[in-house]
Amino acid sequence: MKTINNFNLNIPSRSANESFARTAVSAFVAQLDPTLEEINDIKTAVSEAVTNCIVHAYKEQIGKIYISCAITDNNTVKIKIKDNGVGIENIEQAMEPLYSSLGGERAGLGFIVMQSFMDSIKVRSAVGKGTTVTLTKKINSKFTVNGN
Repeated sequence: MKTINNFNLNIPSRSANESFARTAVSAFVAQLDPTLEEINDIKTAVSEAVTNCIVHAYKEQIGKIYISCAITDNNTVKIKIKDNGVGIENIEQAMEPLYSSLGGERAGLGFIVMQSFMDSIKVRSAVGKGTTVTLTKKINSKFTVNGN
């Protein structure tokens, strides 16, 4: 797959920036003329991934969230959301429904939500170094980006 268009965004891990990240990614994907359902799926998954960075990766401090988004020649959107936070000790456990490292009021459904709305999700993490979540979704549009 060849990348046709892409962008990178760095934002502080503040709650107010979650909606900005979601909107920026959805505005970029709009060039493929996705359905409302497809765009809402992407917005929801991005919201969950960015919220994980804010709540879990940096906890009580402000760090950077790095977002990259690419569109390939087969109308696939690839979104990477990365932090340099605390990392995930056990990715398999973290991806279990209802598991939350914080307990309390957290539902522990972030990764499950991402999986349900995207075609694939890949999580890489190292304790003390951060986490990268890669989300992919094929847009079933008649429209294609031709590099212009």
